[in-house]
Formats: sequence, C-alpha cells, structure tokens
Amino acid sequence: MINVFNRIVVVVLWLVLLAGIVYTTIFPDITFGALVGSLSLAQAFLRVQQQANSMNFLIGQVAVGFVAVLIFGSLLWLELWPHRQRGVRMKTVKGSSVELDTESIARRLTWHLDQLADVITVFPDVKSRGNAVDIQLEVETAPDIDVPMKTDEVVESTRDIIEEDMGLRLGKLDVRMRHLPFEDEWEA
Repeated sequence: MINVFNRIVVVVLWLVLLAGIVYTTIFPDITFGALVGSLSLAQAFLRVQQQANSMNFLIGQVAVGFVAVLIFGSLLWLELWPHRQRGVRMKTVKGSSVELDTESIARRLTWHLDQLADVITVFPDVKSRGNAVDIQLEVETAPDIDVPMKTDEVVESTRDIIEEDMGLRLGKLDVRMRHLPFEDEWEA
C-alpha cells in the first residue's frame, strides 16, 4: 500500500516540477514576478495576523509545525523502516518453528528450475506475505519451446518445491517467460 502511495506522490511531484521548470524557462519574468508578488502578499498577511493577535499567531505556528512534523515524519518513518519480513515463519510437524529467508527460497528455486530442460536462466523474486510466499519468476528459455507446456512445468515444479519440499504455503505465482533469439537472429 505504501509503495503505491509513494509511486503516486513521486509521479505527481515529478510532473509538477517538470511543468514548473518548462514554464519558468519559457516565461522567466512572469514566473519570478508572480513568485515575488505572492511571497510579498503572504509576508504582509502574516505581519497583519501577528500584530492583530500574537498569541493566536504563535498557536498557529506551533500547530503548522506540529502537523508538518507529524505528516512528513510519519511518511519518512514508513519509508525508511519498512516492517516487511525478510523471511517466512513456518511450523514443523513436531511443533517447532523456523523462519526461512526469502533469499534462500529464491536460491533454491533458481537451482531447481535451472535443471528443467530448455530453461536457460531463472530470476525469482520472493516476497513474504504472512505465512505464505508470493513469487514472481522471470524465466529465460530456448526459443523453440512449447510455451503452455513449459509454463505448466515451471508452475508445477515451483509448487512442488515450495509446498512439498520446503513445507511453505504458496501465495501468488506470476511467471514471465522470455525466449532467447533463434540462431539466425544472433548472426544478423
């Protein structure tokens, strides 16, 4: 959720910054004149408010500062200290528990899936979600494979490795295939 929010905020900020720079380069006098005028009006408004009631002005300063620290501090904290698990916790048949690192799961998947015929390379991305794992596989194959059959083989092998061999629960599985070029494409 926070990742989607971050992407939206970054895209909006980049678009606003891009539009502002383009507008400033085309109309520099108008842009800086408007900026100076707006800042002068804001300064005059703040002086009037401070002189009218200095106590309310001080309360307003504290409130704005507190809200800014609360909002931006929370966003910064969520960005810098994500609470994602690096592993998946599972219970064994005899009642003990173990946490498997997602990198270890990815290495094991890579090793096993590389053994399949016509699979050249495998790049798994394993994410922990509660007591399950979500896996995204980037599979590079020979150019002349039967895609539906190879996809079924990769999915079934992944399911066997995760659920049977490792005893984990498989969440979402996304397989993306990419083929190596044919020999005559290499020569061109």
